Parts: sequence; C-alpha cells; structure tokens
Amino acid sequence: MPIQKNAKTTAALTGKVWLVGAGPGDPDLLTLKALRCLQNADLILFDNLVSEEIRALFPNSVPAFYVGKQRSNHSIAQADLNQLLVKKARQGKNVVRIKGGDPFVFGRGGEELLTLLKAGVDAEVVPGITAASGCTTAAGIPLTHRGMSQGCTFVTAHAEKTLDLNWSALAHIDHTLVFYMGVNQAGVIQQQLLAEGMDASTPIAIIENGCRPNQRDITGTISELTQLITQQQVQSPALIVVGEVVQLAAQLNTQIRVDHLVQSCA
Repeated sequence: MPIQKNAKTTAALTGKVWLVGAGPGDPDLLTLKALRCLQNADLILFDNLVSEEIRALFPNSVPAFYVGKQRSNHSIAQADLNQLLVKKARQGKNVVRIKGGDPFVFGRGGEELLTLLKAGVDAEVVPGITAASGCTTAAGIPLTHRGMSQGCTFVTAHAEKTLDLNWSALAHIDHTLVFYMGVNQAGVIQQQLLAEGMDASTPIAIIENGCRPNQRDITGTISELTQLITQQQVQSPALIVVGEVVQLAAQLNTQIRVDHLVQSCA
C-alpha cells in the first residue's frame, strides 16, 4: 500500500519561486535581496536581457538555464515556462526566475505570478530597477524636470501584429515618453507621433545597451529618429526617449560620467 502523505508533509516538500528583477544590466544595480536569492537558489532560469556581468554572479554549483525570448525566437513558450516553474517548485526546489529590469514592467511577471498562486505555489516578486529609470539616469536624462515634464509614460513597442496605441494622447500628453523594445517599430512611432501633431523638433534619445560598459546615447529630434537608427546601426536592447528633458543630457551626462570615473578610481 502506498504511503499516504499528509498536507504538512506535502507542503514541506514544496519549494518556492522568486521572480527577480535584475535591473538594466549593471551588476552594481542588482538589489541585495536579488543577490541573496541567487545565492540560495537550487535552480536559476534567466532571460536574454540579464547581462553577462550579472550571470557571472550565479553560483557555479547551481544549474542555470536560458529561457529568454528574442524577436521571433522564443526558447520556450510562456505557457510552458509557467508550468515549468510550478513543476520545479513542487519538486521542492527554490527557483529563481530572473529577468531584466523589473518583473512587473513589461516582463510578464504578473502572468507568471498568477499561475504560481493559482497552483498553490509559494512565490515572491523581487523588484528591480526598470530600464526607463536606470538607462535614462545613466544617460543624464531626468524622466521629470520642473518646467519641462511633470510626468513620464512607459510604452511597450512590442506587439503581436500592429502597434495599437492612443497616439493622439501620447503626442499631446506633455510627458516624457519612453518606448521599450522600440527599434523595430521606430518608423511607426515616428510616423504616428508626427501625424498626431507632435512638433518635429521634439528632442529624442536612443539609449543602446543602457547601464552597461558599451552604452551608447544618440540624440536628435523625432523627425530624425529612423534616420539615426539606420545611420548608427542601433541594435536591441535599446530605449527610445521622447521629450524636452533630453536637452538636459548635454549638461548632466558629463557630470554623471565624471562621478562614475571618480567612484571607479576610489
């Protein structure tokens, strides 16, 4: 006769899943809690946007598997990944699902957490610095600034078919706009904002590989957006920032770089 497991025994065998935000790429921006989760994991599942410098912090003794998604190239379907998290936790493993930025900002962390909670799996979200905040700061661009922008709007430019957004509202909201995953949709972004009445001279910045050693900051105007991306051969990951605050980069970026150099040499 098979041994009957009581509820207490079953619960004791169940592990836990941490949905961890890795931030925009700089390992120094990883939170202490995120690092602690990595150090205590039995299994690590990581995304494409988790930088090599952060992957170098994974314990050598812990299995780590790539489950990322690139344009038209998904290593694992999201539904299958959700069930994998449930399966491994039920095997008693402490699983770290680490992804770039913050799990709840265009990271599908909400979908994963809902699946885990519905399955009765213990789960916790560890916030990370989202790219819009980390990368713009590294480029010397404040998301808000008195007299220029009283708010900011984050937009995902990733869509299954068409990029269906309220372009009129975006063009006239007077917020700093930050488009995630926007390189392949730059033409649509430019065309729609201009068509809805945005001034062609509105400043823009393209931040490639933000918060990483090879970060590039390219500035211009909304009328030059697609031209700049083509001329500079911009590659993902890259953010597109639209708004008057971009003008401040020329003043603030220099000081940020100097401060970083002083800290590096200290």
